[in-house]
Amino acid sequence: MNTTILRKSILGIAGLAVAGGLAAGPLNHDTPTLDTRPVAAVQADKPAVDKDKLIPHGVQGEQSRIDLNDEQTSNAKAIIAATKKAGMDERAAVVSIATSLQESKLENLGHLGDRNDHDSQGLFQQRPSSGWGTVEQITDPEYATLAFLKGLKQVDGWHDMPLTKAAQTVQVSAYPDHYAQWEQQAADLVAQHWNN
Repeated sequence: MNTTILRKSILGIAGLAVAGGLAAGPLNHDTPTLDTRPVAAVQADKPAVDKDKLIPHGVQGEQSRIDLNDEQTSNAKAIIAATKKAGMDERAAVVSIATSLQESKLENLGHLGDRNDHDSQGLFQQRPSSGWGTVEQITDPEYATLAFLKGLKQVDGWHDMPLTKAAQTVQVSAYPDHYAQWEQQAADLVAQHWNN
């Protein structure tokens, strides 16, 4: 079949599904803005991410969400790329991104002077003095993510744990329950960027 005809058919069906869905029910008011870009056209030949794998236990507690700038989005993509490089799945990327959202809001932070938590730096606020690597290493998004994932792999049963418990076991934070609030945004980022 001609690829142009096939693409038009797919886009036509997707357009009917979207139009039918909008006419059949109320809009979701939880999302502050509606992204009107034609997703079906961009992702027609890419497999969808299994959303049940992203949040297998459901989210815990109220969820937080922040608007991301280009640098933060780039860091989320770097975490996803490093997760793939480590041979780990989408759930590992969700745990990693949620952890970074809590620790640094996906910003690759250097030393913050008096506002610094000891010598914590980078996306995951890892500490050179705790053996995570040199400052240059832990402020490299790929290295920092691979170091976090190495720790996650060592957590027996991490896949079956709530996100916050898995993240806390690796990070040993003074605020162990705070990771949970970022699970939905992390899952949304993985769903959006995993197959790019």
